[in-house]
Amino acid sequence: SDLSNIYPREVEEVLLKHPRVREVSVVGRQDPEWGEVVIAFVVGEGVDARELDALCLEHIARFKRPKEYRFLESLPKNNYGKVLKTELRKHLQ
Repeated sequence: SDLSNIYPREVEEVLLKHPRVREVSVVGRQDPEWGEVVIAFVVGEGVDARELDALCLEHIARFKRPKEYRFLESLPKNNYGKVLKTELRKHLQ
């Protein structure tokens, strides 16, 4: 399910500007109040949500900002190195 008016790639590219973010994957989560909210899964050293929020506010519209950041050791990928967003969504159940 894709976010209306929000392209995960756009948010991912902004978060990747942070020098300590190695990888990031953005997914949408169904939300009773907002319809769908942005969740960012981030792989990086010593990065906190506040810094990432500030970065997002600098580069993209406020409503596109992730509602939540989840920090992981690594992102689940298939044999071709493509991030498995379906796996990430399971973390949101």
